Amino acid sequence: MTALIASLSSLLGGTAFLLLGNGLLGTLLGVGLADMGQGPAVSSLVMGAYFSGLILGSLRLPALIGRVGHIRAFALLACVFSTAVLAHALMVNAWAWAALRFVEGVAMAGLFMCLESWLNERATRETRGTVLSIYMITLYLAQGLGPLLLMAGDPKSTAPFAVAAMLLSLAVVPITLTRLPSPSLPATKSFGARRLIEVSPSGFLGSFGSGLGLGAFYALGPLFARMAGFTIDQVALFMSSIIIGGLVLQWPLGRLSDRTDRRRILLLATTGVAVCCAVLALLTLAGGAALAGGLTFALFLLVSALFGSLLTLIYPISVALANDRVTSSDMVGVSGGLLFVNSVGSAIGPLIAAGLMEGMGPAGLFVFLSLVGGGLGLATLWRMMAREPALGPDRQPFRVTPSTSPVVGELDPRQDPAREEPRP
Repeated sequence: MTALIASLSSLLGGTAFLLLGNGLLGTLLGVGLADMGQGPAVSSLVMGAYFSGLILGSLRLPALIGRVGHIRAFALLACVFSTAVLAHALMVNAWAWAALRFVEGVAMAGLFMCLESWLNERATRETRGTVLSIYMITLYLAQGLGPLLLMAGDPKSTAPFAVAAMLLSLAVVPITLTRLPSPSLPATKSFGARRLIEVSPSGFLGSFGSGLGLGAFYALGPLFARMAGFTIDQVALFMSSIIIGGLVLQWPLGRLSDRTDRRRILLLATTGVAVCCAVLALLTLAGGAALAGGLTFALFLLVSALFGSLLTLIYPISVALANDRVTSSDMVGVSGGLLFVNSVGSAIGPLIAAGLMEGMGPAGLFVFLSLVGGGLGLATLWRMMAREPALGPDRQPFRVTPSTSPVVGELDPRQDPAREEPRP
C-alpha cells in the first residue's frame, strides 16, 4: 500500500491542491453573491454555469488533450482556471462571474480527465480498486477541507481569491515534476438515455436525481447559509460537514448492497435524504436567526453531515445497479452515460431549487432536496415491485464511484474484459 501511494504521490498531490482550491472557490463565490445582495435566482444561474461548463468540457476537451499531451493540457487548463479565479476579484459582477464560472467548469472537466487518465495508466488489474479508493478519499477530503480555508481571511477582500488561485497553480507543480509517462486518453463511448433506461430505470433515475441534489447543494448551499444568518466560519463548517460526510456511509452501505437487492439500499438512502432534509427545513423555519447559535447549530451540522453521506451514496449505488445488468465490456459506456445524466441534473437542480428559495426563503433549498429524495424513493419502490433484482453469481461488487469525468469509468475494476456473460 505504501509503495502504491508513493508511486501515485505526484498525481494525488495535484488532485489535493486542485480540489482544495476548487472547494474554497465554490464556497467563496456563494458567500460573495449573498453579500452582493443577489438572490437565489441569479445565484443559481451564476453557480450553475459551472456544471454546464463541465458538460461541455467533457465533450470537447479529449481532442485537445490528445493533441498536446497530458502535461501541457493540465498546465494550460490550470492556468486558465487560476486566471479566471483572479478575474472574479477584479470584476465583482454577477454576470461576469457566471461567464467565469462556465470557463472554470470547462477547465475542471479537462483537469479531471488528465488526472484520471494517468491513474488509469498506473493501475493494474489487481490495484484498480485500491487506486480508485485512494483517489476518492483524496478528492473528498480536499474538496471538504477547502471551505475551511475561508475561516482564515475576509471573504470581501482579494486574499481568498489569491489563495484559491495559488492552490490551483500549485497543482501543476507535482504534475510537471512527475516521471510518469504521458498516458493515452481512453476512448469512451457512452450509452444514450434510451438505452440506459432500458438497462436500468433505477440507475438512470438515481443518477439524475443525485445530480439534481448535489448541483443544488453546491450551487446554493453557501447562499442558504448566509440567508439563514450563519457567520462566515459557520458557512465553512456547514459546507465542509456535508462534503466530508459523504465519505462516511459509502463503504459500509455499499458493501451491504453486495449482499442484497441494491435497490433496498437506494431506497434507504433516498428516504434518508428526504427525512434529513425535512428536518433541516423545519429547523430553518423554526430557528430563524437563532439557527446560527449554540446547540441548534450543532444539531444542524450533525443532520447535515448525515444528509451529505446519504446523498453522496445515491450516485455510486445507481451506477452499481446499472452495471449489474450489463456485461463487463459495457460498463465503461454505462458509467459514461450515467455521468452525463448526472451532470445534466446538476445543471438543472439549482434552477428549480432557486424557485423554491425565492418563494419560501432559505428553507426552500431543503424542501427541494427533500422532494428529490422522496421522489426517488417512490420511484425506487415502484421499480422494486416491477422487476426482479439482479442477484446472480456474476454480479460485481460495489465500488465508490465519483461523478468527475467519463475517464473514471476506466479505473473501475468491475470492467473486466474477460467477463462477457450478461447479468441475469
